Amino acid sequence: MDINGKEDSVDELKGLRITNLDDEDDDDDDENIAVDEDDNGEDEDDDDEEEQESVILGFVEKPEHSWSLLRQQFPSKAGGVPAWLDPDNLPTGMSCVCDVCGEPLQFLLQVYAPLVEKDSTFHRTLFVFMCLSMKCLLRDQHEQWKRHPDKQSRSVKVFRCQLRRANSFYSSKPPEGNATDKPLTPGAPLCNWCGTWKGDKFCSSCKVARYCSQKHQVGRVFKCWLFSLVRRLFAYPSCFLTFQVMHWRAGHKLECQQLSLSPQSSDSNACHGGVTQFKAPKVASKSLWPEYEMKNEHESEYDTEMSGDEEHTDNSLIPRNKVDDTMKSLMDTFEGDGDKKSWASFQQRIGKAPEQVLRYCRSAGSKPLWPILGGHPSKADIPICSYCGGHLCFEFQILPQLLYYFGVKNDAESLDWATIAVYTCEASCEGVGYKQEFVWVQLGTAINCPS
Repeated sequence: MDINGKEDSVDELKGLRITNLDDEDDDDDDENIAVDEDDNGEDEDDDDEEEQESVILGFVEKPEHSWSLLRQQFPSKAGGVPAWLDPDNLPTGMSCVCDVCGEPLQFLLQVYAPLVEKDSTFHRTLFVFMCLSMKCLLRDQHEQWKRHPDKQSRSVKVFRCQLRRANSFYSSKPPEGNATDKPLTPGAPLCNWCGTWKGDKFCSSCKVARYCSQKHQVGRVFKCWLFSLVRRLFAYPSCFLTFQVMHWRAGHKLECQQLSLSPQSSDSNACHGGVTQFKAPKVASKSLWPEYEMKNEHESEYDTEMSGDEEHTDNSLIPRNKVDDTMKSLMDTFEGDGDKKSWASFQQRIGKAPEQVLRYCRSAGSKPLWPILGGHPSKADIPICSYCGGHLCFEFQILPQLLYYFGVKNDAESLDWATIAVYTCEASCEGVGYKQEFVWVQLGTAINCPS
Protein backbone atom coordinates (compact mmCIF):
# COMPACT_ATOMS: atom_id res chain seq x y z
CA MET A 1 0.00 0.00 0.00
CA ASP A 2 1.08 3.50 -0.70
CA ILE A 3 -0.09 5.97 1.89
CA ASN A 4 -0.05 9.27 0.07
CA GLY A 5 0.45 12.42 2.10
CA LYS A 6 0.41 16.11 1.42
CA GLU A 7 3.86 16.96 2.73
CA ASP A 8 6.68 14.86 4.15
CA SER A 9 6.65 11.21 5.14
CA VAL A 10 5.66 11.91 8.74
CA ASP A 11 2.57 13.79 7.60
CA GLU A 12 1.73 10.92 5.26
CA LEU A 13 1.56 8.52 8.17
CA LYS A 14 -0.36 10.88 10.38
CA GLY A 15 -3.12 11.62 7.93
CA LEU A 16 -3.49 8.87 5.33
CA ARG A 17 -4.10 11.66 2.82
CA ILE A 18 -3.94 11.80 -0.94
CA THR A 19 -0.88 13.33 -2.56
CA ASN A 20 -0.51 16.66 -4.24
CA LEU A 21 -0.63 16.48 -8.01
CA ASP A 22 3.13 16.97 -8.27
CA ASP A 23 3.97 14.25 -5.75
CA GLU A 24 2.59 11.18 -7.51
CA ASP A 25 5.96 10.02 -8.72
CA ASP A 26 7.54 10.25 -5.29
CA ASP A 27 8.96 7.35 -3.38
CA ASP A 28 6.66 4.35 -3.07
CA ASP A 29 8.57 2.77 -0.22
CA ASP A 30 5.34 2.21 1.69
CA GLU A 31 3.99 -0.02 -1.07
CA ASN A 32 6.04 -3.05 -0.09
CA ILE A 33 5.33 -3.40 3.58
CA ALA A 34 6.23 -6.59 5.38
CA VAL A 35 4.10 -7.81 8.23
CA ASP A 36 4.11 -10.74 10.60
CA GLU A 37 5.53 -13.80 8.93
CA ASP A 38 5.34 -15.96 12.03
CA ASP A 39 2.12 -17.77 12.90
CA ASN A 40 2.50 -17.37 16.64
CA GLY A 41 2.30 -21.06 17.25
CA GLU A 42 5.10 -22.31 15.12
CA ASP A 43 8.81 -22.12 15.85
CA GLU A 44 9.98 -18.56 15.42
CA ASP A 45 13.37 -17.44 14.25
CA ASP A 46 14.91 -14.13 15.10
CA ASP A 47 15.30 -13.57 11.37
CA ASP A 48 11.51 -13.62 10.94
CA GLU A 49 11.05 -10.66 13.22
CA GLU A 50 13.55 -8.62 11.24
CA GLU A 51 11.14 -8.71 8.32
CA GLN A 52 8.40 -6.96 10.27
CA GLU A 53 9.78 -3.43 10.38
CA SER A 54 7.40 -1.58 8.12
CA VAL A 55 4.02 -2.33 9.64
CA ILE A 56 2.00 0.87 9.96
CA LEU A 57 0.51 1.43 13.41
CA GLY A 58 -2.69 3.36 14.06
CA PHE A 59 -3.13 5.53 17.17
CA VAL A 60 -6.21 7.50 18.23
CA GLU A 61 -6.40 11.03 19.55
CA LYS A 62 -9.09 13.65 19.91
CA PRO A 63 -9.38 15.77 16.75
CA GLU A 64 -8.10 19.33 16.98
CA HIS A 65 -10.79 20.67 14.63
CA SER A 66 -14.41 19.68 14.07
CA TRP A 67 -13.92 19.78 10.29
CA SER A 68 -10.93 17.40 10.24
CA LEU A 69 -13.10 14.26 10.34
CA LEU A 70 -15.58 15.28 7.66
CA ARG A 71 -15.66 13.11 4.55
CA GLN A 72 -14.08 15.75 2.29
CA GLN A 73 -10.89 15.40 4.39
CA PHE A 74 -10.70 11.63 3.64
CA PRO A 75 -10.07 10.81 7.31
CA SER A 76 -9.09 7.68 9.17
CA LYS A 77 -11.13 7.69 12.34
CA ALA A 78 -12.64 5.59 15.12
CA GLY A 79 -15.97 6.01 16.92
CA GLY A 80 -18.68 8.55 16.31
CA VAL A 81 -20.30 8.26 12.89
CA PRO A 82 -18.71 7.16 9.59
CA ALA A 83 -17.41 9.71 7.10
CA TRP A 84 -18.81 7.89 4.07
CA LEU A 85 -16.59 8.05 1.00
CA ASP A 86 -19.43 7.55 -1.48
CA PRO A 87 -22.15 9.58 0.27
CA ASP A 88 -24.99 8.41 -1.98
CA ASN A 89 -24.72 4.66 -2.57
CA LEU A 90 -24.64 3.50 1.05
CA PRO A 91 -25.12 -0.09 2.24
CA THR A 92 -28.79 -0.87 2.74
CA GLY A 93 -31.12 -3.58 3.98
CA MET A 94 -29.64 -6.53 5.85
CA SER A 95 -26.12 -5.28 5.21
CA CYS A 96 -26.68 -2.64 7.90
CA VAL A 97 -27.83 -4.93 10.71
CA CYS A 98 -26.44 -7.67 12.91
CA ASP A 99 -27.40 -10.96 11.31
CA VAL A 100 -27.83 -12.52 14.76
CA CYS A 101 -30.12 -10.09 16.61
CA GLY A 102 -31.26 -7.75 13.84
CA GLU A 103 -30.05 -4.56 15.53
CA PRO A 104 -28.47 -1.85 13.33
CA LEU A 105 -24.69 -2.18 13.48
CA GLN A 106 -22.59 0.49 15.18
CA PHE A 107 -19.66 2.20 13.50
CA LEU A 108 -16.28 1.04 14.85
CA LEU A 109 -13.65 2.66 12.61
CA GLN A 110 -12.58 3.48 9.08
CA VAL A 111 -9.19 3.44 7.35
CA TYR A 112 -8.42 5.61 4.33
CA ALA A 113 -6.12 3.39 2.27
CA PRO A 114 -5.78 4.42 -1.39
CA LEU A 115 -3.85 2.20 -3.79
CA VAL A 116 -1.68 3.80 -6.46
CA GLU A 117 -1.69 0.83 -8.82
CA LYS A 118 -4.82 1.90 -10.64
CA ASP A 119 -7.01 4.95 -11.05
CA SER A 120 -10.13 3.26 -9.69
CA THR A 121 -8.56 3.12 -6.21
CA PHE A 122 -7.30 6.71 -6.08
CA HIS A 123 -9.66 7.13 -3.11
CA ARG A 124 -10.26 4.02 -1.07
CA THR A 125 -11.67 3.58 2.44
CA LEU A 126 -12.50 0.53 4.55
CA PHE A 127 -15.32 0.75 7.09
CA VAL A 128 -15.82 -1.62 10.06
CA PHE A 129 -19.11 -2.01 11.94
CA MET A 130 -20.14 -4.33 14.74
CA CYS A 131 -23.00 -5.25 17.06
CA LEU A 132 -22.71 -4.09 20.67
CA SER A 133 -23.77 -7.48 22.03
CA MET A 134 -21.08 -9.89 23.24
CA LYS A 135 -23.60 -12.71 22.85
CA CYS A 136 -23.84 -11.93 19.17
CA LEU A 137 -20.05 -11.82 18.87
CA LEU A 138 -19.85 -15.28 20.44
CA ARG A 139 -22.36 -16.52 17.89
CA ASP A 140 -20.32 -14.82 15.19
CA GLN A 141 -17.39 -17.06 16.18
CA HIS A 142 -19.28 -20.18 15.17
CA GLU A 143 -20.44 -18.65 11.92
CA GLN A 144 -16.98 -17.62 10.71
CA TRP A 145 -15.78 -21.23 10.92
CA LYS A 146 -18.36 -22.30 8.34
CA ARG A 147 -16.42 -22.59 5.11
CA HIS A 148 -18.06 -20.86 2.18
CA PRO A 149 -21.72 -21.05 3.30
CA ASP A 150 -24.48 -19.55 1.18
CA LYS A 151 -25.07 -17.04 3.96
CA GLN A 152 -23.19 -16.32 7.17
CA SER A 153 -24.78 -14.68 10.19
CA ARG A 154 -22.19 -12.09 11.17
CA SER A 155 -22.18 -9.46 13.90
CA VAL A 156 -19.03 -7.76 12.54
CA LYS A 157 -18.96 -6.44 8.97
CA VAL A 158 -16.47 -4.54 6.85
CA PHE A 159 -17.19 -2.57 3.67
CA ARG A 160 -14.81 -1.31 1.00
CA CYS A 161 -15.50 1.78 -1.08
CA GLN A 162 -13.29 3.28 -3.76
CA LEU A 163 -13.48 6.16 -6.21
CA ARG A 164 -11.53 7.42 -9.19
CA ARG A 165 -9.72 10.71 -8.97
CA ALA A 166 -12.34 12.26 -11.23
CA ASN A 167 -15.65 11.56 -9.53
CA SER A 168 -18.93 13.34 -8.86
CA PHE A 169 -18.41 13.75 -5.10
CA TYR A 170 -15.04 15.49 -4.66
CA SER A 171 -12.67 17.82 -6.46
CA SER A 172 -9.77 16.20 -8.27
CA LYS A 173 -7.49 18.57 -6.37
CA PRO A 174 -6.15 17.55 -2.95
CA PRO A 175 -7.95 19.03 0.05
CA GLU A 176 -6.46 22.14 1.62
CA GLY A 177 -6.76 20.57 5.06
CA ASN A 178 -8.89 23.32 6.57
CA ALA A 179 -12.50 24.41 6.97
CA THR A 180 -12.69 25.72 3.39
CA ASP A 181 -12.74 22.20 1.91
CA LYS A 182 -16.17 21.22 0.62
CA PRO A 183 -17.49 18.15 -1.19
CA LEU A 184 -19.29 18.62 -4.50
CA THR A 185 -22.57 17.04 -3.37
CA PRO A 186 -24.46 16.89 -0.05
CA GLY A 187 -24.93 13.14 -0.05
CA ALA A 188 -27.85 11.01 1.06
CA PRO A 189 -29.67 12.08 4.25
CA LEU A 190 -28.74 9.95 7.27
CA CYS A 191 -30.66 8.56 10.23
CA ASN A 192 -31.32 11.25 12.84
CA TRP A 193 -30.89 8.71 15.62
CA CYS A 194 -27.62 6.93 14.77
CA GLY A 195 -26.18 9.23 12.06
CA THR A 196 -24.75 6.13 10.40
CA TRP A 197 -27.10 4.54 7.88
CA LYS A 198 -29.27 6.05 5.15
CA GLY A 199 -32.40 7.71 6.52
CA ASP A 200 -34.98 6.39 4.09
CA LYS A 201 -37.86 6.37 6.61
CA PHE A 202 -39.63 9.46 7.97
CA CYS A 203 -41.12 10.36 11.32
CA SER A 204 -44.83 9.74 10.79
CA SER A 205 -45.73 12.90 12.70
CA CYS A 206 -43.44 15.71 11.52
CA LYS A 207 -42.49 14.05 8.20
CA VAL A 208 -39.02 15.58 8.54
CA ALA A 209 -36.89 13.50 10.90
CA ARG A 210 -35.36 10.50 9.11
CA TYR A 211 -34.51 7.01 10.32
CA CYS A 212 -32.59 4.04 8.96
CA SER A 213 -34.92 1.43 10.40
CA GLN A 214 -38.01 0.85 12.49
CA LYS A 215 -35.67 0.21 15.41
CA HIS A 216 -34.67 3.87 15.37
CA GLN A 217 -37.96 5.30 14.20
CA VAL A 218 -40.39 7.28 16.31
CA GLY A 219 -44.04 6.35 15.88
CA ARG A 220 -47.01 8.60 15.69
CA VAL A 221 -47.59 10.83 18.69
CA PHE A 222 -50.67 8.92 19.69
CA LYS A 223 -49.02 5.55 19.21
CA CYS A 224 -46.05 6.56 21.36
CA TRP A 225 -48.37 7.81 24.09
CA LEU A 226 -50.54 4.71 23.92
CA PHE A 227 -47.60 2.28 23.99
CA SER A 228 -46.10 4.14 26.93
CA LEU A 229 -49.40 3.97 28.80
CA VAL A 230 -49.83 0.27 28.08
CA ARG A 231 -46.34 -0.46 29.32
CA ARG A 232 -46.89 1.42 32.57
CA LEU A 233 -50.29 -0.10 33.28
CA PHE A 234 -49.71 -3.64 32.18
CA ALA A 235 -45.92 -4.03 32.46
CA TYR A 236 -45.81 -4.75 28.75
CA PRO A 237 -42.35 -5.91 27.62
CA SER A 238 -40.41 -2.76 26.89
CA CYS A 239 -38.01 -3.91 24.18
CA PHE A 240 -40.13 -3.06 21.12
CA LEU A 241 -41.62 0.03 22.74
CA THR A 242 -38.22 1.41 23.64
CA PHE A 243 -37.07 1.24 20.05
CA GLN A 244 -40.20 3.05 18.88
CA VAL A 245 -39.82 5.97 21.28
CA MET A 246 -36.05 6.22 21.86
CA HIS A 247 -35.65 9.29 19.67
CA TRP A 248 -38.93 10.70 20.97
CA ARG A 249 -37.67 10.59 24.55
CA ALA A 250 -34.24 11.86 23.55
CA GLY A 251 -35.74 15.20 22.58
CA HIS A 252 -37.57 14.70 19.29
CA LYS A 253 -40.95 15.21 21.00
CA LEU A 254 -40.44 18.99 21.24
CA GLU A 255 -38.57 19.16 17.94
CA CYS A 256 -41.33 17.21 16.23
CA GLN A 257 -43.97 19.67 17.42
CA GLN A 258 -41.91 22.61 16.19
CA LEU A 259 -41.26 21.01 12.81
CA SER A 260 -44.94 20.20 12.41
CA LEU A 261 -45.75 23.91 12.84
CA SER A 262 -42.93 25.20 10.62
CA PRO A 263 -41.49 22.41 8.47
CA GLN A 264 -37.82 22.63 7.55
CA SER A 265 -35.16 20.27 6.40
CA SER A 266 -33.51 18.09 9.02
CA ASP A 267 -30.67 17.40 6.62
CA SER A 268 -27.31 18.40 8.11
CA ASN A 269 -26.33 19.64 4.66
CA ALA A 270 -29.11 22.20 4.44
CA CYS A 271 -28.96 25.32 2.31
CA HIS A 272 -28.63 28.70 3.96
CA GLY A 273 -28.80 31.77 1.77
CA GLY A 274 -28.31 29.62 -1.32
CA VAL A 275 -25.06 28.14 0.02
CA THR A 276 -24.99 24.48 1.00
CA GLN A 277 -23.53 23.96 4.47
CA PHE A 278 -21.57 20.73 4.88
CA LYS A 279 -21.19 19.67 8.48
CA ALA A 280 -21.35 16.61 10.71
CA PRO A 281 -24.89 15.26 11.13
CA LYS A 282 -26.74 15.95 14.35
CA VAL A 283 -27.15 12.62 16.12
CA ALA A 284 -29.61 11.91 18.93
CA SER A 285 -28.19 8.58 20.13
CA LYS A 286 -25.99 8.71 23.22
CA SER A 287 -24.68 5.17 22.79
CA LEU A 288 -22.19 5.90 20.00
CA TRP A 289 -18.56 5.41 20.88
CA PRO A 290 -16.51 8.59 21.41
CA GLU A 291 -14.98 9.95 18.23
CA TYR A 292 -11.22 9.94 17.58
CA GLU A 293 -8.94 10.82 14.73
CA MET A 294 -6.51 8.09 13.76
CA LYS A 295 -2.84 8.98 13.35
CA ASN A 296 -0.28 6.62 11.87
CA GLU A 297 3.40 5.81 12.35
CA HIS A 298 5.75 3.14 11.05
CA GLU A 299 6.39 0.45 13.63
CA SER A 300 10.09 0.59 12.77
CA GLU A 301 10.31 4.03 14.37
CA TYR A 302 9.58 2.44 17.74
CA ASP A 303 12.42 -0.07 17.38
CA THR A 304 14.90 2.77 17.89
CA GLU A 305 12.82 5.16 20.00
CA MET A 306 11.63 2.66 22.60
CA SER A 307 14.43 1.07 24.57
CA GLY A 308 12.45 -0.57 27.35
CA ASP A 309 9.36 -0.69 29.52
CA GLU A 310 10.28 2.42 31.48
CA GLU A 311 10.35 4.62 28.40
CA HIS A 312 6.96 3.71 27.01
CA THR A 313 5.35 3.41 30.43
CA ASP A 314 6.07 7.05 31.24
CA ASN A 315 4.56 8.28 27.97
CA SER A 316 1.64 5.87 27.74
CA LEU A 317 -1.90 7.22 27.94
CA ILE A 318 -3.05 3.77 29.02
CA PRO A 319 -2.07 3.28 32.72
CA ARG A 320 0.50 0.55 33.15
CA ASN A 321 -1.59 -1.19 35.81
CA LYS A 322 -4.44 -1.44 33.26
CA VAL A 323 -2.11 -3.13 30.78
CA ASP A 324 -0.79 -5.52 33.42
CA ASP A 325 -4.27 -6.41 34.73
CA THR A 326 -5.57 -7.11 31.23
CA MET A 327 -2.55 -9.22 30.36
CA LYS A 328 -2.83 -11.26 33.58
CA SER A 329 -6.56 -11.76 33.05
CA LEU A 330 -6.01 -13.10 29.55
CA MET A 331 -3.05 -15.23 30.61
CA ASP A 332 -5.26 -16.93 33.21
CA THR A 333 -7.71 -18.02 30.49
CA PHE A 334 -5.11 -19.66 28.28
CA GLU A 335 -4.62 -23.40 28.29
CA GLY A 336 -1.19 -24.89 27.73
CA ASP A 337 2.22 -23.39 27.15
CA GLY A 338 1.59 -22.76 23.45
CA ASP A 339 -1.00 -20.06 24.03
CA LYS A 340 1.07 -18.47 26.78
CA LYS A 341 4.17 -18.42 24.59
CA SER A 342 2.17 -16.94 21.72
CA TRP A 343 0.66 -14.29 24.00
CA ALA A 344 4.08 -13.41 25.41
CA SER A 345 5.41 -12.95 21.87
CA PHE A 346 2.38 -10.84 20.95
CA GLN A 347 2.83 -8.65 24.03
CA GLN A 348 6.52 -8.18 23.38
CA ARG A 349 5.73 -6.92 19.89
CA ILE A 350 2.82 -4.72 20.95
CA GLY A 351 4.82 -3.42 23.91
CA LYS A 352 6.96 -1.32 21.59
CA ALA A 353 3.95 0.99 21.20
CA PRO A 354 1.26 -0.10 23.70
CA GLU A 355 -1.23 2.58 22.64
CA GLN A 356 -1.60 1.23 19.11
CA VAL A 357 -5.13 0.26 18.16
CA LEU A 358 -4.53 -0.83 14.56
CA ARG A 359 -1.80 -2.62 12.57
CA TYR A 360 -1.85 -2.14 8.79
CA CYS A 361 -0.10 -4.02 6.00
CA ARG A 362 -1.31 -5.06 2.58
CA SER A 363 1.82 -6.55 1.04
CA ALA A 364 1.73 -10.02 -0.51
CA GLY A 365 1.92 -12.83 2.02
CA SER A 366 1.37 -10.61 5.05
CA LYS A 367 -0.35 -12.09 8.09
CA PRO A 368 -1.97 -10.73 11.23
CA LEU A 369 -0.12 -10.82 14.51
CA TRP A 370 -2.24 -13.44 16.27
CA PRO A 371 -2.29 -13.16 20.08
CA ILE A 372 -3.00 -16.87 20.66
CA LEU A 373 -2.57 -20.15 18.82
CA GLY A 374 -6.17 -21.28 18.59
CA GLY A 375 -8.97 -19.51 16.81
CA HIS A 376 -7.20 -18.12 13.76
CA PRO A 377 -8.00 -19.18 10.19
CA SER A 378 -6.15 -21.42 7.79
CA LYS A 379 -5.90 -20.50 4.12
CA ALA A 380 -8.91 -22.69 3.45
CA ASP A 381 -10.99 -20.65 5.89
CA ILE A 382 -10.47 -17.43 3.94
CA PRO A 383 -13.10 -17.25 1.17
CA ILE A 384 -12.67 -15.85 -2.30
CA CYS A 385 -14.03 -12.43 -3.24
CA SER A 386 -17.79 -12.74 -3.58
CA TYR A 387 -17.79 -10.17 -6.42
CA CYS A 388 -14.92 -11.07 -8.75
CA GLY A 389 -13.96 -14.54 -7.51
CA GLY A 390 -10.38 -13.47 -6.81
CA HIS A 391 -8.25 -14.07 -3.73
CA LEU A 392 -8.56 -12.11 -0.52
CA CYS A 393 -5.49 -10.76 1.26
CA PHE A 394 -4.91 -9.58 4.81
CA GLU A 395 -5.00 -5.78 5.08
CA PHE A 396 -5.21 -4.72 8.73
CA GLN A 397 -6.10 -5.82 12.25
CA ILE A 398 -7.83 -4.02 15.12
CA LEU A 399 -6.48 -4.44 18.64
CA PRO A 400 -8.53 -4.54 21.88
CA GLN A 401 -6.80 -1.38 23.16
CA LEU A 402 -9.47 0.50 21.20
CA LEU A 403 -12.05 -0.62 23.77
CA TYR A 404 -10.14 1.24 26.48
CA TYR A 405 -10.47 4.52 24.58
CA PHE A 406 -14.15 3.79 24.01
CA GLY A 407 -14.68 3.36 27.76
CA VAL A 408 -15.99 -0.20 27.44
CA LYS A 409 -16.19 -1.96 30.79
CA ASN A 410 -13.93 -4.93 31.47
CA ASP A 411 -16.48 -7.50 32.61
CA ALA A 412 -17.92 -10.78 31.37
CA GLU A 413 -20.90 -9.22 29.57
CA SER A 414 -18.97 -6.44 27.85
CA LEU A 415 -17.72 -6.45 24.29
CA ASP A 416 -14.19 -7.83 23.96
CA TRP A 417 -11.85 -9.44 21.46
CA ALA A 418 -8.20 -10.47 21.12
CA THR A 419 -7.90 -9.14 17.56
CA ILE A 420 -10.08 -8.43 14.53
CA ALA A 421 -8.42 -9.20 11.19
CA VAL A 422 -9.75 -7.70 7.95
CA TYR A 423 -9.24 -9.42 4.59
CA THR A 424 -10.02 -7.61 1.33
CA CYS A 425 -10.10 -8.39 -2.37
CA GLU A 426 -6.51 -8.62 -3.56
CA ALA A 427 -7.45 -6.95 -6.85
CA SER A 428 -9.65 -4.38 -5.07
CA CYS A 429 -12.24 -5.09 -7.74
CA GLU A 430 -14.29 -2.22 -9.10
CA GLY A 431 -17.94 -1.41 -8.63
CA VAL A 432 -20.35 1.28 -7.49
CA GLY A 433 -20.94 1.86 -3.80
CA TYR A 434 -19.76 -0.48 -1.05
CA LYS A 435 -18.54 -4.05 -1.26
CA GLN A 436 -18.65 -6.26 1.82
CA GLU A 437 -15.29 -7.85 2.63
CA PHE A 438 -14.30 -10.61 5.06
CA VAL A 439 -13.47 -10.18 8.73
CA TRP A 440 -12.12 -12.72 11.22
CA VAL A 441 -12.54 -12.20 14.97
CA GLN A 442 -10.27 -13.95 17.47
CA LEU A 443 -11.49 -13.88 21.05
CA GLY A 444 -9.34 -14.07 24.18
CA THR A 445 -10.66 -17.57 24.75
CA ALA A 446 -10.47 -19.11 21.31
CA ILE A 447 -13.42 -21.03 19.92
CA ASN A 448 -11.84 -23.70 17.78
CA CYS A 449 -13.16 -25.09 14.54
CA PRO A 450 -16.10 -27.43 15.24
CA SER A 451 -15.40 -31.04 14.52
